Amino acid sequence: MSTFKAPKGTYDLIPPVSATYLAVREAIAAPLRRSGYGYVETPGFEDVNLFARGVGESTDIVTKEMYAFETKGGDRLALRPEGTASVLRAALEANLHKQGNLPVKLWYSGSYYRYERPQKGRYRHFSQVGAEAIGSEDPALDAELIILADEAYRSLGLRNFRILLNSLGDKECRPVYREALQDFLRGLDLDEDTLRRAEINPLRVLDDKREAVQKQLVGAPLLRDHLCDACKAYHEEVRALITAAGVVFEDDPKLVRGLDYYTRTTFEFVHDGLGSQSAVGGGGRYDGLSEMIGGPALPSVGWALGVDRTVLALEAEGVALDLPSATSVFAVALGEEARRILFGKVTELRRAGIAADFSFGGKGLKGSMKDANRSGARLTVVAGERDLAEGVVQLKDMESGEQRAVALDGLLDAVRAELA
Repeated sequence: MSTFKAPKGTYDLIPPVSATYLAVREAIAAPLRRSGYGYVETPGFEDVNLFARGVGESTDIVTKEMYAFETKGGDRLALRPEGTASVLRAALEANLHKQGNLPVKLWYSGSYYRYERPQKGRYRHFSQVGAEAIGSEDPALDAELIILADEAYRSLGLRNFRILLNSLGDKECRPVYREALQDFLRGLDLDEDTLRRAEINPLRVLDDKREAVQKQLVGAPLLRDHLCDACKAYHEEVRALITAAGVVFEDDPKLVRGLDYYTRTTFEFVHDGLGSQSAVGGGGRYDGLSEMIGGPALPSVGWALGVDRTVLALEAEGVALDLPSATSVFAVALGEEARRILFGKVTELRRAGIAADFSFGGKGLKGSMKDANRSGARLTVVAGERDLAEGVVQLKDMESGEQRAVALDGLLDAVRAELA
């Protein structure tokens, strides 16, 4: 046993499970790459104020969950708790919005960190794939991102997820709703912290998961009843576009997101097979975030999908991904001369794009064949001194058990034919 263990609330990704995570990341990213989104990667830590301003100082993420620290040089930094603020900061710093091609379309993948009570589906270190379309106010862009996320999940074989959709209004109509909601909340029997949150950002109270709070929220004013005409028209266009694309969704007038920067379109992907941690992803429009962090007005929209939660959703539905074998050919050499020659052949196979591995450590035929079985290889190449003297190797089909001699100089062609 090692002296050290992974920190509480974190996990290690190791084979064979890690192959599923990689496949999920690839499936989520594939529709984005086909739609003009370029890859961006940001540091694992940022100025703590980036998140305080963007995510919101009243959010649990900033007040309770952020891993913040001071460097030796006196800088206040935080491990990134989410991706949007970092990606927008990177786009602004690189002046991508000034290159004349708006929206700037970016996708990313990485680890994020929040200090939360660990439970199944909720970790202190978690993985997400996200997408951001920066610099354009267009309902078609909101619809595009919802459609791409739906496509990604369906490509994985998921079927039992739901899309919840709502509008949070904008700077014109949100203040009217905010005042009506605050008046309602002030009349409830809420604890001091919740009342304080209601004064800073009352929408955050609607997102409170405690049953005692939710019971009191019955009859709370709904944002949809306070939307201005422009927000109503915008939202109806988003709904019409995703409906025309055949994407099924549910209107949820109580849906709010846990981050302060959202405006207008907001959506969430939920899976009922995951228990209390049912959200597998979500996002929305954040037209004012650029200005919050010191940039110009850049209306934008985006989402983040949880890789961990998506894997749990696959397990809940009993979906097994069709993953390619890590090794197609395994080479077993008997004798030093055979080791040198077969090692060269393995290199040749790899350069030809064939996944190949080698029996290292001089284990002998029995031990090496056990390695071949464990590798999952479809074919095993075995050669000893007698085979090489005849200019052949033995090619064994690990599924049928059939074995035949093939010319050493024709091994690549023989392997290609078997794997075709």
